[in-house]
Amino acid sequence: MSRLTAVEFKLFLRDPAAYFWTLLFPVALVVIIGSIPSSRAVEPGLGRRVIDSYTPVTVVLAFAMTGLFITPTYLVGYREKGVLRRLSTTPVGPARVLVAQLVVQTTVAATTTVLVLATARLLWNVGLPGNPAGFVPTFLLSATAVLSIGLLLASVLRTTRAATGAGSMLFFPLMFFAGLYVPRDAMPAAVNRIGDFTPLGASVQAFGDVAQGRPPGAAALLVLLGYTVVCGVAAARLFRWE
Repeated sequence: MSRLTAVEFKLFLRDPAAYFWTLLFPVALVVIIGSIPSSRAVEPGLGRRVIDSYTPVTVVLAFAMTGLFITPTYLVGYREKGVLRRLSTTPVGPARVLVAQLVVQTTVAATTTVLVLATARLLWNVGLPGNPAGFVPTFLLSATAVLSIGLLLASVLRTTRAATGAGSMLFFPLMFFAGLYVPRDAMPAAVNRIGDFTPLGASVQAFGDVAQGRPPGAAALLVLLGYTVVCGVAAARLFRWE
């Protein structure tokens, strides 16, 4: 397990496109959004600045890039190249393959989260999470929920083109409910209610709670836990070597 995970780390670091989109792009997005003067002004209807609202959205965006694009593309690429077929002759098993990816990508998500929060704090004085104890389970469940969806896609799709297409079909509507295009505070209540049951919408809601010093909502954590368990178990059961 440790050797398999170490190899996955090495392969990730050898792919510049992977760590650009998962590590550098979210930080650059925070810098760009914060550079717009209007984003640093308090919005009358929201009671806070736009950059304050978009910082947790950017964190969740990084999770989505990792879970919906990088992870499925990696594993499906292994299937196309015959790597998984060769692994199937060893005692590795599908669970270890999936867990190795989960460990690597969760570590990447943690690094990205630290970089985004530190950049937003240093450049734009965005407050750090006011509830550190609630931040840890929020981060873990948010990251694993999205990554579990990606692992489920990777377990059943046959080609990298299909993985990219499926990731795109999920990414854009899920990021809408997360508030990437319109802040969730400005959305109609009915749309927000639907978003609360999506993995990215629940993540942003939970991150928003801990950012303001409140404990994460139990409903949001249960939604994230549900996605993690259901998609994770389905990924392990439906995993195909070829």
